[in-house]
Amino acid sequence: MSDSSSAGNEKHFEHIAAAPVSDDGALGSVKDSEASDDELLKSIGYKQEFRREFTRWSTLSYAISIMGVLGSVPATYSTPLAAGGPATPIWTWFTGSFFSMTIALSIAELVSAYPTAGGMYFVTKYVVPEEHVPIASWIVGWSNFLGQTAGVTSVGYSVGQMLLAACAMGSGFDEKTGTFGYTPTAEHTVGVAVATLILMGIICSFPTKWLHNCIMWFAPINVVASIAISIALLTLTPNLLPASQVFGNVTDGSGWGSRGFSFLIGFLSVAWTMTDYDATTHISEETRKAAIRGPVAITQAVIISGLVGLLLNISFGFCVGDGTTILSSGLGNPVAQIFYNAHGAKSGLAMWFWAILIQFFTGCAAMLADTRMAYAFARDHAFPFSGTLKKMSPSTKTPLYSVWMVVIICCLLNLIGLGSVETINSIFGITAPALDCSYMAVIALRLWYSDRLTLRKGPFSLGKWGRPINFIALGWTSLLAVILMFPTSRPVTAVNMNYAVVVAAGVLVFALIWWFAGARKVYVGPRTGGDEVQKS
Repeated sequence: MSDSSSAGNEKHFEHIAAAPVSDDGALGSVKDSEASDDELLKSIGYKQEFRREFTRWSTLSYAISIMGVLGSVPATYSTPLAAGGPATPIWTWFTGSFFSMTIALSIAELVSAYPTAGGMYFVTKYVVPEEHVPIASWIVGWSNFLGQTAGVTSVGYSVGQMLLAACAMGSGFDEKTGTFGYTPTAEHTVGVAVATLILMGIICSFPTKWLHNCIMWFAPINVVASIAISIALLTLTPNLLPASQVFGNVTDGSGWGSRGFSFLIGFLSVAWTMTDYDATTHISEETRKAAIRGPVAITQAVIISGLVGLLLNISFGFCVGDGTTILSSGLGNPVAQIFYNAHGAKSGLAMWFWAILIQFFTGCAAMLADTRMAYAFARDHAFPFSGTLKKMSPSTKTPLYSVWMVVIICCLLNLIGLGSVETINSIFGITAPALDCSYMAVIALRLWYSDRLTLRKGPFSLGKWGRPINFIALGWTSLLAVILMFPTSRPVTAVNMNYAVVVAAGVLVFALIWWFAGARKVYVGPRTGGDEVQKS
């Protein structure tokens, strides 16, 4: 694209990004908004293929549901509790939410300038010199797709675990043996997980209008149910822990000989929950006024999820009782046991149902982001059979081939759980570092080349605070990368070893071998400059 055309697009972008828009029912304003969004996408270099149905509220609901604290906090609560006692989940969540906001703000500013389905992967094109675009975007794209896919796989598996925990809870507790009537097996967990992923795939195959109508309800249910459950737990649970233990009891449960390090391991929960920040950008080509609504939704979701997650962690802390007993629960999940202890099986199941439902919502939202990333990657010819994977269904106006490719990959990954729990947990453990590295690589490259390249600004800008916030985000993510790769307990054995670093290295080596073996001959990075528009 020539300098003159780029300058023209800059002015055009500023004009259409500032165009007024309303969701409230003025038909003309909605049509004007969609026309402006389509023109912005065309100026970036892509043809509008999706229908823009997501509004301000459904975009915010989507951003909140991708984190799904009512499902994600119970699914990950055992790690900080086991490592550092009841106070660790609370303070790591409080601290982690603050630093997560720096990542969210850094991402929001970048994707505001280029609101496409590729998210931060697409932004890579504009933060490095032209000669480095192919290899940089290849690595960032694969890192992001790996993190997205591992995340969807893990949520599907966790839904299976939570559903089977409900079955165990309802099977009755034998006081003599101290066990429940039903004990979940690996085969049962994987079977339920695969069925869950297929159901998620069916939902993600819906037309965007249907998805908008469904997702509108995800966040309200999440927030209201979280508040209601917190009140119920604090009201029904006998023998609450004293506040001194809830807020002050940090232990060395990891065995590393340091309460400080055990506390740091507790950040795994917030890191696994507060991620996939650019998810709203992956649906930006289906969103009205995406250049501002997507970035705003990212930051609002972190605030709301941070507060709701803190409420849940505090409630669990008061109700946890004896941590050792809770962690060895026959239900397979300490929070499920907390629910059961509050007022028996019926009340426990009533509360646990909402946690399962929210975790399922999170899986649907995560899969939607993953399928849109797959579509964007295929659009740029980064996959085998990209020509097929990028095709849009003429009836739903969604990329069904990309949807079901993601479903199949996630189902196959879950099958690993039949043979090795350690390996499948390592795949799940790569979610946060892979996604965060894909984000931080782009932010770091932007800072490194800032004196040579000028990134155009979107309507969401950090101004003079941009660089300090970027550096804080980089420092925080670097710390998390080390923690996320560490074994969570000592002594380190084949069972508790953190194989995430092995999985990450394996995928990186695979991507580089593929690159030098032939991908570099056909992949040039995000294909913009009007080529796709002119061909269509």
